Order: sequence, then structure tokens, then C-alpha cells
Amino acid sequence: QVQLVESGGGLVQAGGSLRVSCAASGRTFSTYTMGWFRQAPGKEREFVAAISWSGGITYYADSVKGRFTISKDNAKNTVHLQMNRARPEDTAVYYCAAGRLFGAWAKEYDYWGQGTQVTVSP
Repeated sequence: QVQLVESGGGLVQAGGSLRVSCAASGRTFSTYTMGWFRQAPGKEREFVAAISWSGGITYYADSVKGRFTISKDNAKNTVHLQMNRARPEDTAVYYCAAGRLFGAWAKEYDYWGQGTQVTVSP
């Protein structure tokens, strides 16, 4: 029903910046929350940030607050995650997700992208 495709991952030096993007296709809803999660090797998938598709309400994990910014472009059905002052511990596969609930729990999201690798070098 809804397909999500991430892009923009890659290698960045510590302290640098990188932006990952998520393009939604198929049926989308203005009431959907869009979220970013990440998963590092050997660790559980963790919440990073979320934004309401309409209204511009955002929420961030404490670990990224002040460094990352989530934004949206409703005209293109895309969301972005701007990562500034990147740290090696930010290294993970980043996943885009969409759901009808606004929250930080992965089970609250209904659709997921394939993930994009972000690696932060010391």
C-alpha cells in the first residue's frame, strides 16, 4: 500500500554532517506520522525522531536532540533527517517508517523502508 525508500546514507567523518531522505509512494495519508529509527550491529532498533505529516510536530530521542533535525516536504511526500555533529555512535542502518500513531515505539509504525547505512568515522 505504501512504499518507503531511503537514500543519502554513506560515510561521514566525526563532527561532519549528512542528510538521509525517505520518499513515500503509493497511498499516503496526511495524518501519518513519519519516523526515523536506527539499528547498530548487535543492538535493538531504536527511535531517533518523528514528525507529524501535518502540523509540524516533532520529537527527538535524547541522544540526538540538538544535533539532528527531522523535516518534511509534503509536496513530494518526502521526509529528511539532517544529521549534524555526527558521532561514531551514530553509525547504524537508518530506517524510515510511517504510521498513524505518534510515538517512539517501533510497533506503532505500519510501513518501513529497506534502510540505508550511515557510517561515522572517528
